[in-house]
Amino acid sequence: MAFYCPDGEMEQALAAAIRSLEQDGRPGLSEQLSVTWICYGQSLRNGSAEEGKGTHWRGEEARYPASVVKLLYLLAAEAWLQRELIEDSPELRRALADMIRDSSNDATGFVVDLLTGTCSGPELPAGPLEQWSQQRQLINRWFDELGWPEWPGNNACQKTWGDGPYGRERQSYGPQLENRNRLSSNLTARVLQAVMAQELLSPAACGRMQELLARSLDQGERAADPENQVDGFLGGGLPEGARLWSKAGWMSQARHDAAYIEVEGKASALVVVLSEGPERAQDERLLPELCRRLLEL
Repeated sequence: MAFYCPDGEMEQALAAAIRSLEQDGRPGLSEQLSVTWICYGQSLRNGSAEEGKGTHWRGEEARYPASVVKLLYLLAAEAWLQRELIEDSPELRRALADMIRDSSNDATGFVVDLLTGTCSGPELPAGPLEQWSQQRQLINRWFDELGWPEWPGNNACQKTWGDGPYGRERQSYGPQLENRNRLSSNLTARVLQAVMAQELLSPAACGRMQELLARSLDQGERAADPENQVDGFLGGGLPEGARLWSKAGWMSQARHDAAYIEVEGKASALVVVLSEGPERAQDERLLPELCRRLLEL
């Protein structure tokens, strides 16, 4: 069962927006893009159980998520804490904050090791590598146990990198990178909705996650932080006075964003965009423009 109610008018509007953006000098965009778009009658932050209405474009297609996968690691960390599988500590809180607010890859590596009981290092022989790989699947197994129909085909078991994996981490990817992280926009939207609507974990845990995901739209603060995860992403298309909670992902072959948005006078919205290819990675106008068009509808 879908986690939102499909809406035909939104489906047509999203398709029209993508076609228009494709015709505006972006050949092949419709193949390079996955979008999930949901609107709600009230703020999710109140723990609302109201089902949203929405649609998607290629929302079931899993793509390399870049740093958007850190949203899943944040949710898993709070779940592990709630189940007392790991101990809370100032160092864990520092790592979670750096992972989400600054998108630190070093912090992400620390979190993944803590959640799975693994660590990076030299290559391993077959037996120990298999044992290590099974441990690294703990986050995947937890998401699988949730029973979400959006989960099959997704993968969240790798660290994020600046230069790339080495040693046993590279072994884990497989010869053809077949074990690389991959997420669909539908699954990513389901995760962000769970965080914002307090669906899985305690209100306190969800409040902590929401605090980390909150983005400032102040122009001065954005100018002082070139990697603010707003400019060039969905938040760049928001009007003054809007509120934003998001996690972006960007690398040489991708530009992504997962955002929950509240704008006065409009329905609150959750939008996830995954765009692939070197042209899309460098396209700083695409996500803000798509956000503006969806808000106008």
